[in-house]
Amino acid sequence: MERDEEADGVNSQMERQWRLYEAYNELHGLAQEFETPFDAPAVLVVGHQTDGKSALVEALMGFQFNHVGGGTKTRRPITLHMKYDPDCEAPLCHLLSYSDSIVPREMSLQEIQAYIEAENMRLEREPCQFSAKEIIIRVEYKYCPNLTIIDTPGLVAPAPGRKNRALQSQARAVESLVRAKMQHKEFIILCLEDCSDWSNATTRRVVMQIDPELSRTVIVSTKLDTKIPQFARSSDVEVFLSPPACTLDGFILGDSPFFTSVPSGRVGLGPDSVYRSNDEFKQAISLREMEDIASLEEKLGRLLSEQERSRIGVSKLRLFLEELLQKRYMDSVPLIIPLLEKEYRGTTRKLSDINRELSTLDEAKLKEKGRTFRDLFLTKLSLLLKGTVVAPPEKFGETLQDERANGGAFVGTDGLQFPQKLIPNAGMRLYGGAQYHRAMAEFRFVVGGIKCPPITREEIVNACGVEDIHDGTNYSRTACVIAVAKARDTFEPFLHQLGCRLLHILKRLLPISVYLLQKDGEYLSGHEVFLRRVALAFNNFSESTERECREKCMEDLMSTTRYVTWSLHNKNRAGLRQFLDSFGGTEQSAANGNSISAGLVQESSLGPVVNDKQDIKPKADVKLSHLASGIDSTTCAQTTETRLADLLDNTLWNRRLAPSSERIVYALVQQIFHGIREYFLASTELKFNCFLLMPVVDKLPALLREDLESAFEDELDNVFDITNLQHSLGERKRDTEIELKRIQRLKEKFRQIHEQLSLHQVMSKLSPVSVSH
Repeated sequence: MERDEEADGVNSQMERQWRLYEAYNELHGLAQEFETPFDAPAVLVVGHQTDGKSALVEALMGFQFNHVGGGTKTRRPITLHMKYDPDCEAPLCHLLSYSDSIVPREMSLQEIQAYIEAENMRLEREPCQFSAKEIIIRVEYKYCPNLTIIDTPGLVAPAPGRKNRALQSQARAVESLVRAKMQHKEFIILCLEDCSDWSNATTRRVVMQIDPELSRTVIVSTKLDTKIPQFARSSDVEVFLSPPACTLDGFILGDSPFFTSVPSGRVGLGPDSVYRSNDEFKQAISLREMEDIASLEEKLGRLLSEQERSRIGVSKLRLFLEELLQKRYMDSVPLIIPLLEKEYRGTTRKLSDINRELSTLDEAKLKEKGRTFRDLFLTKLSLLLKGTVVAPPEKFGETLQDERANGGAFVGTDGLQFPQKLIPNAGMRLYGGAQYHRAMAEFRFVVGGIKCPPITREEIVNACGVEDIHDGTNYSRTACVIAVAKARDTFEPFLHQLGCRLLHILKRLLPISVYLLQKDGEYLSGHEVFLRRVALAFNNFSESTERECREKCMEDLMSTTRYVTWSLHNKNRAGLRQFLDSFGGTEQSAANGNSISAGLVQESSLGPVVNDKQDIKPKADVKLSHLASGIDSTTCAQTTETRLADLLDNTLWNRRLAPSSERIVYALVQQIFHGIREYFLASTELKFNCFLLMPVVDKLPALLREDLESAFEDELDNVFDITNLQHSLGERKRDTEIELKRIQRLKEKFRQIHEQLSLHQVMSKLSPVSVSH
């Protein structure tokens, strides 16, 4: 009688565990299919390629199913919901993600193997080669534990070098996928290490980036049977079995690593198969466990303690994980119910919104919704330009380095970029008006600091050419020819670069505005055709406005570099006079009279420049007149005829480029170039502000209104795609109703489980009292 009651108690407890386990399995499936914000406790297997991840998972399950071998054999995470069933002689498998269907499909073990191998081969041919979408399999078997295990793709440690770029890219993709899975706080991380020295933290290096204290990590040393022969001394084995706490850098689950070995060989009837059945495979695992214990005891020269034995073998790891997960399940039940309640309320609101959208699919209401969205969109654009902190900078902001990479950098003819650290707010993540202002400030810094490119003697001689009525030289014309050519070649690339950069900044306003609309609940979800039309109209407006503005600036640059107007181009006459005065002072000591000719060239070519400010700079004029005449008050020996002959000989008849003439041409080119630069900088900034920035505020609203109203009149169905919208909303409604029913069913399951657990705890507390009475 007592045995029957004890058996009934065991069966009742097992039934409660199964119900709890099934509820969590369904919860995990719900989270995967509908991307709900809760996760069921599960064991996440993490390790490098060939660490033996898939082999260990098969050993825990008690049967083989996966593609095991060298290289990358797991390209999608495989989630295994395992359930112990003593009456199930063969593995009973259901694939939950077959052909992207949420309906479980019963499949044989061979079909499961074929599906996984086909998926691995398919992904191997694709550019990404990996997928984060889980293959979900539900398994019932007499050798299965009550566990949920997620087998992840193996981490890769590629060699450095350019020839290994493909493998390096693959390694980054795998690590990103595994790190994303480890972020789930409910997951227990099973960290596999294939090393005999615990100071080599290969997999732990990745795991500790997510779990620094290893507080939810179980460390497993795989392939123990290959490591035991490597130890020469018993002390090495002691350190390996019980590593110092400082070596593992954390507080791992179980307080010490586990050690496992999985026998090689596959199950099957083929000539390459080692085991004829899963029973033989299971026996081989048990035999390997005993052999490992015997080998360790032989190396140590003593018997292993119970504590040490509890860490060696697949069966010990399986028991530990099953108990740990069961405890997590029990502890999480009270926390799951409020999450399900919250999700149920959210899904109910979602269903109400879909029903409301279905009821508003008539022409008048759709037009009104479109007009309202247009006005709200324009309001968000204006807000972004004026300045706001509503959009998170870490998501939408760009540093100057990001901005240069995405929108293009300001690069001169020398191929160099302006140092970022000299630009204000270069390291800040900006968007909208603040980013526009920083880009314009960088343009001012870069262009404003440009010096006139070097001038060669060959360029000066070639620019002299031959006049249409005589073959003399005109150095004033020569300087103009060189200056405008240098200016056009230097500044035109910056004009295109500025347009590209500011267009990039304007186009970024679109996704940020969409985010603000979604945040405020003003986004038209489901109306993709209408939203694409608005986005296309905005992008087309931005591109055409930028092109027109750039053309206006280009006209300015062409006019400024086509005809030299001295009042515009010669902005710094005082600097030019100082240069010529100092030049004249050094040249007066020359015996060959070059100073006379140089002074006369300056006077003849810059006569208007000098005479403009005679009343302001009398001393400079005196010096220039002395330079032009080549004499002072005490030396007037030469005749007017001799000075005229020297002038003509040095400026018209002689094409030997004297140093004095070269320096004067260089000075004139510098003045003209700098004048063009100042005018180009001011006019370009003004035009981009007036003809690119301002039209977003005063022209875009009218253009967008006209575009939408015209579309409304032509064919409303082409704007809102009412037919497809009705179909899409109908599908969303059905999916949401299914999700709502599943959440409701899970709520009831967890509520009943919670009540039973609470009742069981109360009865357990009362039992000792009743016995004492």
